[in-house]
Amino acid sequence: MKIVEIRRYPVKSLLGEVLPAAAVGARGLDGDRLWAVRDADGKLGSGKSTRRFRRMPGLFAMRATAAAGAPVVELPDGRRFAADDPAGHRAVSAVLGRDVTLAPEADVPHHDEGPVSIVTTAALRHLTGLGGGEPGGGPLDPGRFRANLLLDVPGTGFPEDGWHGRLLRAGPQVVLRVIRPLTRCVMVDMAQDGACDRDDLLKLLAARHGMTFGVLAAVQRPGRVTVGDGCALD
Repeated sequence: MKIVEIRRYPVKSLLGEVLPAAAVGARGLDGDRLWAVRDADGKLGSGKSTRRFRRMPGLFAMRATAAAGAPVVELPDGRRFAADDPAGHRAVSAVLGRDVTLAPEADVPHHDEGPVSIVTTAALRHLTGLGGGEPGGGPLDPGRFRANLLLDVPGTGFPEDGWHGRLLRAGPQVVLRVIRPLTRCVMVDMAQDGACDRDDLLKLLAARHGMTFGVLAAVQRPGRVTVGDGCALD
């Protein structure tokens, strides 16, 4: 078992970046979902509407990359703004068709449920076999799940279902504790980063796996992870 992909999303619910390595601290990957698009009433931009979040179509048209001070947001027309630049706030508002600002995390974490999200290649293969492959053929795109770590695990099925409460050693430094399955929402069906729009994947997960896919983990020991690092369960 090893790490084959590391993803970070500097601004929650925008497209993010694929990394060769990342530092992992108590709140997860450094800089992951540290900023968010904030509506006038304080709700955070998302693909869903809840007590904390507001659905804002257009978020996946923008990409955020980490930078010193504040992330850089790239708009659909290629313009780039620092997340703390008021001109950028106005530009993002124009894309979304509503008045918003970009704000760093305060007292309440921006994460939906937990610090580090994990999916496995085994589960991706299994879900593809159940009919969850990409429309037109091809394996399921792991980017739909916006997980921090993609682990290469032999075989098929949902091996992570048996990891709850266990320690996961990721590379020579980081130790994670798997805490629960990751409940999915309509965002898995939305067009993003090359994956096309669809309307069946969440329904498939609801019917075959309790609407969950992947797991969440807390950080027991911080450190650094790198693509290719071996992983082991205790």
